[in-house]
Amino acid sequence: MTATLLPASLESLKLRARLASAVARDGWESPSARKAGLATLRSALDSFQRTSSSLLAGDHGGAAAAHALSDGVSVCLSALFDSLKADDPTGSRGVAFCAQGGFGAGELAPYSDVDLLLIKPDQADEKTDAFLQRVLYALWDLKIDVGGGACRTIDETLDLAREDASERTALLSLRYLAGSSGRASKLAKRFRSEVVSGDEIAFVEAKLRERDARIEKAGRSRYTVEPHLKAGKGGLRDLQLMRWLAIFLYGADAFERWVSDRLLSVEDVERYVAADDFLWTVRFHLHQLSGGKDERLSFELQPEIAKRMGFEDTETESGVERFMRRYFFTAMHVGSLTRLVCSKLEADSRKAKPRNIARFLPNMLSTDSADTGDFIVRDGRLDFATPTQIADDPVKLMQFFHVAASRQFDLHPEAFARIGRTLYHVDENYRRDPRVARAFFAVLLDSAAPMAVLRLMTEAGLLGRYIPEYGDIVARTQFNMYHRYTVDEHTLQALGLLREIEQGLHVDEHPLSTGIIREIKNRRALHLAVLLHDTGKGNGDQCIEGAARALTACERLGLDSDESELVAWLIENHLLMSDTAQRRDIGDPRTIADFAQAVGSVERLRLLTILTVVDIRSVGPGVWNGWKAQLMRDLYAAVEPVLQRSGDAVELAREALNETAEASRSRVCDRLARIHPDFAKLWRQELDDTYWVTSTEEDRFRHAAFARQAMQREDGEAAAAIRVDRRRMATEVMIWAEDRDGLFADLVAALAQRGADIVGAMINTTRSGKVLDIFYIQNAANQPFGFDDPYLMDALVGYLQFVAAGTLPVERSREMRLKRSDAAFQVTPYLSFSNDLSDVATVIEASGRDRPGLLADLSDAIAKQGLSLHSARIDGYGERATDVFYVTRDGSQLTDESLKKEVGEALMNVLSEGEAQLEEQAAQRGIARAPASLLR
Repeated sequence: MTATLLPASLESLKLRARLASAVARDGWESPSARKAGLATLRSALDSFQRTSSSLLAGDHGGAAAAHALSDGVSVCLSALFDSLKADDPTGSRGVAFCAQGGFGAGELAPYSDVDLLLIKPDQADEKTDAFLQRVLYALWDLKIDVGGGACRTIDETLDLAREDASERTALLSLRYLAGSSGRASKLAKRFRSEVVSGDEIAFVEAKLRERDARIEKAGRSRYTVEPHLKAGKGGLRDLQLMRWLAIFLYGADAFERWVSDRLLSVEDVERYVAADDFLWTVRFHLHQLSGGKDERLSFELQPEIAKRMGFEDTETESGVERFMRRYFFTAMHVGSLTRLVCSKLEADSRKAKPRNIARFLPNMLSTDSADTGDFIVRDGRLDFATPTQIADDPVKLMQFFHVAASRQFDLHPEAFARIGRTLYHVDENYRRDPRVARAFFAVLLDSAAPMAVLRLMTEAGLLGRYIPEYGDIVARTQFNMYHRYTVDEHTLQALGLLREIEQGLHVDEHPLSTGIIREIKNRRALHLAVLLHDTGKGNGDQCIEGAARALTACERLGLDSDESELVAWLIENHLLMSDTAQRRDIGDPRTIADFAQAVGSVERLRLLTILTVVDIRSVGPGVWNGWKAQLMRDLYAAVEPVLQRSGDAVELAREALNETAEASRSRVCDRLARIHPDFAKLWRQELDDTYWVTSTEEDRFRHAAFARQAMQREDGEAAAAIRVDRRRMATEVMIWAEDRDGLFADLVAALAQRGADIVGAMINTTRSGKVLDIFYIQNAANQPFGFDDPYLMDALVGYLQFVAAGTLPVERSREMRLKRSDAAFQVTPYLSFSNDLSDVATVIEASGRDRPGLLADLSDAIAKQGLSLHSARIDGYGERATDVFYVTRDGSQLTDESLKKEVGEALMNVLSEGEAQLEEQAAQRGIARAPASLLR
């Protein structure tokens, strides 16, 4: 039953009567009376918490709840102060008790700091100090998180406000609670006359610098998928900043005046109110679920908040993804409102003019004298020349962005708002207008900073309106731990990286892409493929649907059928290269032949390579690494010669791999022969072609030196070596040992036990029955394992030598060591067998929840089934791991269905382990879970 919310004055009367009854006989000095008084106040605070929370209704009600809670806490604090004052009239004389900051503005979340200020009289004595201590002790005993809690004179408060912009901000919302009203009024008047007046520009600049620092700390993009609700870009603090600046510069009725002056429309104010209400609703739920002032909207809590706010699953989006999409649209609206406020500040000379889009290009600064065509420059930003310019010629919408891109101008906020109000001009005829297409392609292909310009087009609503396929992914999220940005932000970052590769800015990191991008013939098709590559998400098979949607978009944009089909082919196959490089044995001729047949030409190989690189790199920090880069280069090198010849693909692949392997053998062994001729002769024959085509020449010399030293050991025991491979951003582990059943499983279990995350592995069995296994490992921070701890690396070497020799068994830990956030994701395992992907082995692909020891457990299960492991590939996508095994039974592929069923059941048991436990944990905590998105 919903509690009745009485006016604050009536609630205050009830509370004061109860409080007076509790302390009336003995006063606050009595421990028992003090305990009773505090219990009365704590009960009232809890009641106000419940009452305010009852105002939440679906996706709204947060603003009302914040105000109600603020009112309730104000009632309690006023009653407390007055009760203490009645008990000590001398010590409390001249003391004012005030709220400030967010609490002063009448907003409070369940676990927010309560910003308070106790104003002392100028001649405070020991009795005053004792009274103030009693107030503070009572607040602490009530478990109120006091923000500020300062006890100062008026002069001290003003001196601090002059020095500190945050203190000035807090005082903007000064609100009297109890005590000396005259002293509170005096502070407010002196603050306005002595601090605010004449210091407007400095204050505004200080607040905006403070905002920049806050956003840099929380995350520069407003589109990170675990946003900081309060401090992040487009969050509550930005809304509050607008209000504070407005009050500071224009008074309490600033918004009303801005609407009267036509700076803001009624719709703008409605968006402000809606954003404020939505964000406060989210914040209330976030505090209640976390049990504290946690402001980050973590994966762990997103499903439960979505459920509480009424977001349900649809055919194309889960409830949690719909909720997060609403959040990001809200953040976009807050961003456009911020621009409008900054425009007003600039027009009134309250803020420095912007550096424009050129801030992304340090050596290119625009000037007001630059040629702007039919447009004008106002306050350092590009604007429309007349209010009717768009209505007179809607093509000017796209041409406006072309000029902004070519001259490196930011958009004037009023122009930005005008674009939003005139998007109805963008209809089917507009989308097919060749003049519009020319302006659009000029932005896409010729802009020095396409990411910045296209982001402005996205936030203005034009890009999604002009290309509806792209509009469908704006603010769309994928509920998994792999993607760090919304789909549209990921796309824009990929386009930005593509331009940087074209400009030669990543020669060291992406030498292959930098080299081949100069040789491509279909540059426009590549850029369109990057822009549209994820538009199929949410509509069935993302690659097939994306290709179909791209065909429609390209036809509308005026591309011919050949170019349109190339764009569609790139999108349909944009995951093919990464899957092949990371999940298939590149040394297997069948892998190379299948990939070459799918690609068909060197031009398509070049285009697909670049698309794959910018796609993976733009997923988020730490996703791309040197290991993946090397796999991509190895695959490209193996496939290119096949595409340059004609004939049977498998035979061509086998010939090309043999030629590459023989050339590698000769380069390494010929050099080795000058120093160690006997070893060189042996080494040439020891390893098969797969090894020689999937590692670099530097790697091969190092491996040979390691193997030679291992062979010379008198004890003949296993050997291990370890080194940091900075090119791959991983630590390389080399193992030399006698081959035996379960060796690979023991090694990966040992690495998991020591906390290493395996990102790559190469299994090599020599003709003499030895094993040369190479592992690439990282720590939990995606850094090379042990890179800063040589003792850890030395200890690992010794441990692995014993494990490899089989003299030290590895204990398999069955404990599920998972993070709390893992429970939010429902990960459905899947398993597949294929005898078509290799001519000699069965390829098993096992995918499920990633966890420490998963690879070891899967390898154990394979070994226990009597299967021989020839190759393994490790791939991961956030909470999901996909491990691929090339296996045989008695030297042949698995063809017996009963055997495959038995192996499948064993592997599925490993993949499903712990899911029931996580479901139980979530139920105990009372939080919802949601299926992890499989979209990539």
